[in-house]
Amino acid sequence: MRNHPALYGLSLAGLLLLAGAGCGLIPDKGLRGPASDVVVNGFNFGPRIRYGAYPTAILGTPWAGEDLGTHGYYFRLSEKNGIACACRAGHVDIMHVRIAADWTAYLASRSYRHIMRGDESFSYKLLVDRSRNYVHISYPDDWQTLPEDQQRRIAREVALAMGPYLTFAMTTWHEIITWYGFQCIGLPTEYASAFSWEDSYSNLLGTILATRALSDTEHRYDEAMTIALDEEMARLGVRTARASKQTSESVYGSWYKGRVAMFVDLRRRNFDIGLHDGMVTPTLLPDMPSCEDAEPISYPVPTLDVLAEHGFAIRVEIEPREWEKNKVLRIVHPDKKGKRILPEEHFPRIMARIRAEAEAKYGREMVADPRPAILPDEAVAAHDAATPGETSSDHVLSGE
Repeated sequence: MRNHPALYGLSLAGLLLLAGAGCGLIPDKGLRGPASDVVVNGFNFGPRIRYGAYPTAILGTPWAGEDLGTHGYYFRLSEKNGIACACRAGHVDIMHVRIAADWTAYLASRSYRHIMRGDESFSYKLLVDRSRNYVHISYPDDWQTLPEDQQRRIAREVALAMGPYLTFAMTTWHEIITWYGFQCIGLPTEYASAFSWEDSYSNLLGTILATRALSDTEHRYDEAMTIALDEEMARLGVRTARASKQTSESVYGSWYKGRVAMFVDLRRRNFDIGLHDGMVTPTLLPDMPSCEDAEPISYPVPTLDVLAEHGFAIRVEIEPREWEKNKVLRIVHPDKKGKRILPEEHFPRIMARIRAEAEAKYGREMVADPRPAILPDEAVAAHDAATPGETSSDHVLSGE
């Protein structure tokens, strides 16, 4: 795309606005008061773009240690990112943690605002994806008759459940569409990052830390997130940046091959998104120094139980807009009529399909979580029925 003066001006203006907000030049109510007020006050802008990294010892991989700096919803020089390593978590992509955390806070505030306005639906999208997410809200029958202070209290509780749930579904979808070939930066580098061994765990950790930060009544959001991240990484047994790189080097040749991003062949994956037991368990690296007998810490995936307690319900739909959308849609819509993904209904079938492909391509030993939500044979059979003349093995070997 050629540079256009008007587009360049808009882009520059956007960057200046975000920089100004980050420096405090443009007041943002979400960052001026305690973090517990974020849900009600919201932010001036949505979360900024951040890019994660491969957990591989390749050229350009940033490594993180115990000092992670100060979290910044907007750009902050003191923020430190990279691939960290912890005894009870394995590798953790700190950038992914921050992405999920900020989206959790943002979507919680968005949810609160729409509920208090009585909106029946709203939509949003991850900045690096083309897909759009839609949320349809059902209210309790007596909602309009409740006192306003009771509405505000309930809306906040509901929003605090919706924020992490919507974020984890959105980030999981990003991994799915990346597995099927989506390239947000236009280079053949991202398939290797789909469900890499630290991705889903890092995303989930971000939602948990944001929820914790949003209950902090003493510190502003950035400070609350900094505290929550530092405390949890210490509990997980974070090691030095050097140790993180060394542990990655130790699995070179077995978990991955290649020294340049676009040529990395990443074999080890973790497809655990909590479908089996409601928990996501990390992939620990073998022989981590000073981590003998360390037990992994699993985290619960977000649920919508609080909504049911208050008579609310939501339906989440994802409208894929990527070129690769049909590769996923035909798994759950064999008749080729459906155009949207329903996470609760469709993710188990999609994940079983992806697991079957990964096991066929890399071997079962390279799949960290061996328990699919449904038998892989069911997903394979559904795929083959939907695509006459093409066998599932052809699909796997072609890399589609």
